[in-house]
Amino acid sequence: MTNHWIDIRNSDCILIMGSNAAENHPISFKWVNEAMKRGAKLISVDPRFTRTSSKADFYTYLRSGTDIAFLGGMIKYIIENDKYFKEYVAEYTNAPFIVAETYDFKDGLFSGYDPKTHKYNKKMWAFVKDSKGIPKKDRSLQDPRCVFQLLKKHYSRYDLDTVSAITGTPKEDLKKVYEMYSATGKKGKAGTIMYAMGWTQHTVGVQNIRTMAMIQLLLGNMGVAGGGVNALRGESNVQGSTDHCILFHIWPGYLKTPRASQATLAAYNKKYTPVTHDPLSANWWGNYPKYSVSLLKSFFGDKATKANDFGYSWLPKLDDGKIYSWLDLFDAMYRGEFTGFFAWGQNPAASGANADKNRKALAKLDWMVNVNIFPNETGWFWKGPGMNPKKIKTEVFFLPCAVSLEKEGSITNSGRWMQWRYKAAEPPGDAKSDGDIIMDLMKKVKYLYRRDKNAVFPEPILNLKWDYTTKGAYDPHKVAKEINGYFLKNVTVKGKSFKKGDLVPSFAYLQADGSTSSGNWLYCNSYTNKGNMSARRKREKSGIGLNLEWAWCWPVNRRIIYNRASVDKYGKPWDPEHPVIRWDPNAKGGKGGWVGDVPDGGWPPMLKPDGTPNPKTKYPFIMKPEGHAHVFGPGRADGPFPEHYEPMECPVEKNLMSSQLVNPTAPKYGTDMDVYRTCDPRYPFVATTYRVCEHWQTGVMTRWQPWLLEAQPQLFVELSHELAKLKGINNGEWVIVESARGKVKAKAIVTHRFRPFKIQGSVVHQVGLPWHFGWVYPKDGGDSANLLTPSTGDPNTRIPETKAFMVNIKKA
Repeated sequence: MTNHWIDIRNSDCILIMGSNAAENHPISFKWVNEAMKRGAKLISVDPRFTRTSSKADFYTYLRSGTDIAFLGGMIKYIIENDKYFKEYVAEYTNAPFIVAETYDFKDGLFSGYDPKTHKYNKKMWAFVKDSKGIPKKDRSLQDPRCVFQLLKKHYSRYDLDTVSAITGTPKEDLKKVYEMYSATGKKGKAGTIMYAMGWTQHTVGVQNIRTMAMIQLLLGNMGVAGGGVNALRGESNVQGSTDHCILFHIWPGYLKTPRASQATLAAYNKKYTPVTHDPLSANWWGNYPKYSVSLLKSFFGDKATKANDFGYSWLPKLDDGKIYSWLDLFDAMYRGEFTGFFAWGQNPAASGANADKNRKALAKLDWMVNVNIFPNETGWFWKGPGMNPKKIKTEVFFLPCAVSLEKEGSITNSGRWMQWRYKAAEPPGDAKSDGDIIMDLMKKVKYLYRRDKNAVFPEPILNLKWDYTTKGAYDPHKVAKEINGYFLKNVTVKGKSFKKGDLVPSFAYLQADGSTSSGNWLYCNSYTNKGNMSARRKREKSGIGLNLEWAWCWPVNRRIIYNRASVDKYGKPWDPEHPVIRWDPNAKGGKGGWVGDVPDGGWPPMLKPDGTPNPKTKYPFIMKPEGHAHVFGPGRADGPFPEHYEPMECPVEKNLMSSQLVNPTAPKYGTDMDVYRTCDPRYPFVATTYRVCEHWQTGVMTRWQPWLLEAQPQLFVELSHELAKLKGINNGEWVIVESARGKVKAKAIVTHRFRPFKIQGSVVHQVGLPWHFGWVYPKDGGDSANLLTPSTGDPNTRIPETKAFMVNIKKA
C-alpha cells in the first residue's frame, strides 16, 4: 500500500476491483464503511456479485482477464473529457518527458520486440535528453512526442463499444464508473483503489496495477490522503515477508539479488545504483552502496571487511538470464534438476497453479522438509490421489511449528505498519516456533561444516553471524535490532556522534564503509536506542488518522508514501481539509519545515513565497532517478504502456485491440504436464478462483476447525442460472469441473451472482471455485481448484494466472 487502512476513511470514491474486501478483509472493511458514512461512494467491479458488491453504491461486472480494457477506457475518458489534474500531471509525473523516435507501437507490439526470445529491447523506449543528460520536457504537454500525447494516442482506441465488447460490461455501466471515479481529479477530492489477487494473478498482472497507478497519477491521487494504490495482502504478514526478501529476485529492502556476472561488490553496486544528472532529483537509490554494505555487515559481522569485499563473494548468485520463480522452481523440480526442497509454511501441492504437476514434481525429489501446523497435501503428497507410495523415493520430514499466537515477534500489515505482538500460549507437543527451528537447524549445519575439514566452500556458513538466542531460545528482539542495524564503531555522521553498539536512528545514517550494519535498510528506525517502535500503542485523537505513535511504519514511520506530491509547489496541501503535510515557514525557529506526516525528504517546497525557484528543493517522487512518477514505464517486460491481451486461455479467437491474442512476453512451459487451450470446444467456459470468509489459503489452518468446516464443508462451483439450465444442472448436485490439466468434483451452487457475458456478439459463461480445499481433510471435502489452473503467469513477476482459464462442467 502507498497509504494505509485507516486512511481509506479519507477517500471520496473507493474503487474495489480485483478484490472482494468485504469478505476477504472484513475487519479492514470498516474503514470503507467509515468513508461511506462521511459521504464517499463505493464502486465494485467484479465478474461475480460479491459481498463487497452488496455494499457498493454502484456495481458492474466484467469478464475475468479484461481489466486493462476496462481501465484503458477510463484513461481515454479522463483525457478526452478534461478530467485530469493538469498541474499535478505536468509537474509531478513524466507525462511531459519527450520520448525518443525509436519508440513506437503497432498492432499490439511495442518497438524492440524479438519474436525469437519473446522479449523487448527496452532501450528503444528511452527519453530524449539534453546536453547535460537530463530528460527533455514539455510542461505544456503539447509536444507530439511527449508521454502525455503518446498516452492519449495509445488509449484513443479504447472506445466504449470496443471495451464493452471485450469485457462484457454494458456501455452505460462503463460510463457511470468513469464519471464517478474521475470526479476525484481535482483539488480537495481523492479516490483510492483497493485490489488483491484478482488483479495480480494474470499474464498481465503487473500491467493491471500499472494501469490503475497511471489513472491515479492523472487524477492527482498519489501521495494524498484518501488516495493511493492499495494492495490488500492475503495474510497478515505478506508485506513483511516481501520486505524481507521471500522472493528470489530481491535481498531485504528490495535490493537486487546479484547475478553471476557481477563478480565483485563494486560491479554489483554499479549495476543497481542509478545515476541522475538533474540537481532537482533526490535519486534516493543513489544510496544503494550504503544499504548493500550495511546488509553484508549484518550477515557476516566482523568477518566482513573491505579487504574481502565485505563477504560479497560468499553469497549465492543467480545464473545470468535464468529465472527462479515459483513456476520455474516447480518446472525444474519436475524435470529432476534438483533433489531437495523445504516447503516451509506453505502447501504448494494445493496452492500452486497446475497442482498435479507440482505433486508429481515432489515425487522426483530425494528429500523434502515440510514445516507446518497440520497434515497437508504437500507433506502427505506421497499417499494422495494417483500416487503409489511404494514407487516414491522422496523422504519426507515433517516439522510441526507454532501458530502465530504461540510466538512473539512483529508482523507488517498491508499498510506497511510493523506491529509487535506477544505470545499468548506455548506451542503444543513437539511444535516449535519458526525462529527456534531455524536457530537449531543452522547451529547443526555450522557444526557439520566445522567438523568436516574437506567441506566445500565453508566460508558462507562458518562466517555467518548467528547470535540470535537468549538462554538457548530464539530471541525476536535480537533479530529486530539486527534488522534495524548498529553502529559498529564510534563515528560522527551528519554532525551527530554515535558510539559502537548504538542502534542506527534511521537509514539516512547508514554508511558504505563498513561502519554500520542493517539487516534491512527500510526497517532502519524501527528499533532504536529509544526502544521498540513497533510496540508503541498511542492512538491519534484528531487529524486524518496518521497515528504516528501507533506501532511503526516503513520508511522512517512515513504513513503515506510520496506525500510531498500532496502539496502544490508552494507547499500548500491540494486538500486543506485532509492535509498529509504542509510547509510551515515559521517552523524550526523561522527556518521553515514540514508539519504532519514524516515528509518524503525534508527539502523545502519547489517555489519560494515570491514564486522564484527554491534551489534547495527536490522533486517529490524521490525513488525515481528523474524524480517524477511514471506514467510511461520503460522498465516493464511487456511494454511502457499497459495493453489489453487476452488470458493465455480465453473464449475468443480474436483480440479486438490487435492481432496479438495473448501477452507476447508471457511465459509458457514445455513439459508433458503443461497444456494450454484457447477456444477449444471441449473447454468452453471461463473459470476463476477465489476465497471465502470461512477459510484461509489452502485451508490447512481452517479445514481442521469443525465450526468453520460446518460453515463451508466442501468444494463448490458457482454458476449462473442460465448456464445451469444449458447443462441441466440443479442447485446442490455434484458436478465435475474439468480443464486441460485436471478435474475436480464439486457441489453446484446455481446463483444470480454470476451472469452470462455478451462478448464480441456471443454469449460467454463464467464459473468460479474457491481454492481452500484438498484431499487430506475432510474426507469428502474435495480437492484443490488449482488442479485446473495453468502454468503461466506475468512476465515481470511470474505470478501464476489462476484468475482466468477455461473449463467444462457436467453432472458427476
